[in-house]
Amino acid sequence: MLKFLKGVVGGSGTGVKDLPYNIGEPYSSAWGSWVHCRGTSKDDGCPVSIFSLSGSNPQDGHLAAGRNGVKRLRTVRHPNVLSFLHSTEAEVFDGAATKVTIYIVTEPVMPLSEKIKELGLKGTQRDEYYAWGLNQIAKAVSFLNSDCKLVHANVCVASVVVTQTLDWKLHAFDVLSEFDGNNPSATGPMLQYEWLVGSQYKPMELVKSDWAAIRKSPPWAIDSWGLGCLIYELFSGMKLSKTEELRNTVSIPKSLLPDYQRLLSSTPSRRLNTSKLLENSEYFQNKLVDTIHFMEILNLKDSVEKDTFFRKLPNLAEQLPRQIVLKKLLPLLASALEFGSAAAPALAALLKMGSWLSTEEFCSKVLPTIVKLFASNDRAIRVGLLQHIDQYGESLSAQIVDEQVFPHVATGFSDTSAFLRELTLKSMLILAPKLSQRTISASLLKYLSKLQVDEEPAIRTNTTILLGNIASHLNEGTRKRVLINAFTVRALRDTFSPARGAGIMALCATSSYYDTTEIATRILPNVVVLTIDPDSDVRSKAFQAVDQFLLLLKQYYEKTNSGDTTGITSTGTSSDLGNAGLLGWAMSSLTLKGKPSEQAPVATANSSTTLTSSASTPSFGVETPSNTIVHASSSTDLSDQPVPVSPTSTDGWGEVDNGIHEEHESDKDGWDDIEPLEEPKPSPVLASIQAAQKRPVSQPVSQSKPPVTSLRPKSAVKVPKDEDDDLWRSIAAPVPKSTSKPFTVKTAVTADDDPWAAIAAPPPTTSAKPLSAGRIRGAKPAAPKLGAQRINRTSSSGM
Repeated sequence: MLKFLKGVVGGSGTGVKDLPYNIGEPYSSAWGSWVHCRGTSKDDGCPVSIFSLSGSNPQDGHLAAGRNGVKRLRTVRHPNVLSFLHSTEAEVFDGAATKVTIYIVTEPVMPLSEKIKELGLKGTQRDEYYAWGLNQIAKAVSFLNSDCKLVHANVCVASVVVTQTLDWKLHAFDVLSEFDGNNPSATGPMLQYEWLVGSQYKPMELVKSDWAAIRKSPPWAIDSWGLGCLIYELFSGMKLSKTEELRNTVSIPKSLLPDYQRLLSSTPSRRLNTSKLLENSEYFQNKLVDTIHFMEILNLKDSVEKDTFFRKLPNLAEQLPRQIVLKKLLPLLASALEFGSAAAPALAALLKMGSWLSTEEFCSKVLPTIVKLFASNDRAIRVGLLQHIDQYGESLSAQIVDEQVFPHVATGFSDTSAFLRELTLKSMLILAPKLSQRTISASLLKYLSKLQVDEEPAIRTNTTILLGNIASHLNEGTRKRVLINAFTVRALRDTFSPARGAGIMALCATSSYYDTTEIATRILPNVVVLTIDPDSDVRSKAFQAVDQFLLLLKQYYEKTNSGDTTGITSTGTSSDLGNAGLLGWAMSSLTLKGKPSEQAPVATANSSTTLTSSASTPSFGVETPSNTIVHASSSTDLSDQPVPVSPTSTDGWGEVDNGIHEEHESDKDGWDDIEPLEEPKPSPVLASIQAAQKRPVSQPVSQSKPPVTSLRPKSAVKVPKDEDDDLWRSIAAPVPKSTSKPFTVKTAVTADDDPWAAIAAPPPTTSAKPLSAGRIRGAKPAAPKLGAQRINRTSSSGM
């Protein structure tokens, strides 16, 4: 039983050898006879502080007071009181003498006097930091006096230490005792170890040892005096040597002077309560104190207050002491974001503060929080992470991106918000180079295949641009299978003109990866068609691409003739094989108004894709200068132009629904079903003529029947989808059978004069009731018939 009590009073260890900490270099100052040393844990190497007190006699008064301090520090817990970790008492035999040492292990701290010199704050920033520190010490003293009914009796600069987050904490509890003012029978000294305190820090009643007056005074009387001594030492920058120096108030701030004088009142009962000091003093109302206080009670604030605060925080942080922002505010902010109590705008403040750190500190203090935020379901947080990915993306390791970041980012590819899909797409420019080939082939390319037929035209355009940018990070087999199919069959046939332009520029930027056969049979036939594109910018890019690819073929021809069998050397825009040319983002979907079906070709240079030869990362979100949609005008009949296939149609470039079926087709990336184009297909107009020529021309049975003249205009010959059967024949309008005057056309063209008569569609053979009275004035109009009906409105001579 006695051994147990000795362990409780003496410490929680058995000796210095069993101390699970390494003792390091001592600091130059400490309170009383204690020695304050740096230290580390033997288990994990975490930093700690180790206080030691030695004496030759186990019954030494200093050791007895030290044991009292250990006991008090272990039992008193408060955010502004030094945190206790471990303690032990060891005996060391030095010859004939015995040396007893008490060890206290606490959280890592530094003496206040040394920390102030290290920070070197001046002017307003110094006053703001002092206000925050005094605020914390006043809270600790108020807790001891008012809540615990304890008297510290030793408040001064030496009894204050500073943590790694620059918080001030109270320690030196050797003199700490209960306040027994409510006990009328108490007559002896209330403070057993008050002799350890210097006389300059004692109020007059304590100097006289007037215990009766002390017991009649409020519990905070002695410590309020000590707090006044602390204020004097702080602002004067000197250690208090005698009590009379407290009258010199030149260095005390004017806003704090009235409270300073009340703390040092000669009458104990009139001294200012430390809890009232925080409530009344104007000195504690400043930006730093208010900001840290708001962060500490963040869970009690509503969403509007949080949003307003975090939007102002980036600018506010620039006005606060930089060291305090990085060591105090930044950890608070990271913790609030990690546990969900901070709003999305706090992310911008976190990254701004993080930009003031070194690379090593950023990776250790900020990056772990960012990685955890990728798992957040808050859409606003995800948007913020993607918008600022250029600020931290390079610091992410390839393993973290592949295993922890990309699985969460990939959910944005299929998000219902077009804005989030686009941000996810753009983030791949930074993340894709860090992905493994397995992730790129099995996952990323599937998502890009789906986005290339997205309903938003800007997303389709930027998907093509991204493929051009990350081409150098694909393996040879993937490039062969994906690039040409993605750029020619999808991008060049897109209904959105900037998407077609992006496809051309992507082909040019990746020309290093194509052989002569692919250029001649698969690329040039598709690019040449766009030289007659309705959009002038697309036409211009098409001509440039044709020139570039023809130059490559010509170089190959010259080399083969000269006997050089080496491959083609790319010239111009794609001379760097490692870079393959960098494409800038075409536009942002936020600048496009209306549905995708309503989009018209956007005017030329500013909205198109730009190719840069620089090896630097292209700028994000290049906006079009105007939201006005400009319709392309051309004197050429658009019906004669080849109509690009809609990107959302099923064209054999993937699944019908363009979906992603990972559980069934984990090895496919959306381009596996693409077959190479062996022969270029004829244009739609030529295909229509060839299909019509295969049908027999029906001749009229009798000369009495009026000749049937085709009413189709020459410039718009349309061919049914099925060349062998007219799908519209079953619902066509019936042929009129009437004795009335037949319909005629004034400018009828005979079969000999009309070159299209030989391939015209045969007349309908379905019988129906005559329409003889259909257009006679006063007659009852005929009932409408189902099916398509062709009425000649060019002439009324037969009516």
